[in-house]
Amino acid sequence: MGRQNTGEISASIMCADFIRMEECLNKIKATGIEMLHMDIMDGIFVPNITFGACVIDQIRKNTSLPFDYHLMVDQPENKLDYFEIKKGDYVSVHCESTRHLQRTLTCIREMGAHPGVAVNPATPLCCVYDVLEDVDFILIMTVNPGFAGQRLIPHTLEKISAARRYLNEQGYSDIKIEVDGNVSFENAKKMKSAGAQIFVAGTSGIFVQGMDLYEAAKKLRQCISEPEVESRHVV
Repeated sequence: MGRQNTGEISASIMCADFIRMEECLNKIKATGIEMLHMDIMDGIFVPNITFGACVIDQIRKNTSLPFDYHLMVDQPENKLDYFEIKKGDYVSVHCESTRHLQRTLTCIREMGAHPGVAVNPATPLCCVYDVLEDVDFILIMTVNPGFAGQRLIPHTLEKISAARRYLNEQGYSDIKIEVDGNVSFENAKKMKSAGAQIFVAGTSGIFVQGMDLYEAAKKLRQCISEPEVESRHVV
């Protein structure tokens, strides 16, 4: 039998219509989406710049949904105070971005948030083995971070399976696996089968061109809520 996994959606705000942000936020909440994914890029750790604290503060004033901060920044431990991180938020940092990963994760937990480690496609899973006591989730990148609209890197499906298997075997079944990158309707099914539990939805998932947000969110929800079967992805 497969694991019970209903799936959660984290809406990627960088893919939203910023001109109609309030309307967009109301729609997101109405669909039952669980959280808002904030891609924070500094142009150093990744070759792109998104939005800063002042923009996020304005979004916070217009929604009660928890935030899912994805810090694609160099030395994130020095930037945590830039944001109004609240109890119940999710905050992920990349293991390559800091010399003091465990210390940074501890700081995030002390702020009342759920700490997580983001793992790039070419980064081995072993980079998180020594901090499993300090994380609530692992964010597995299924594309290289920095830009929306990329294609899924196929081997990352095997990485999701390997991570879920290792966590279960080591007694960390409560640690969630989040996935980010080309979470399309079809790919979401594969990711869920591999063991993913939180799905970052952007241009492939809920902000789909020519598709109403309500319709897209409903379809994605169906894809991640279907009965789960054992993954066939192996490493």
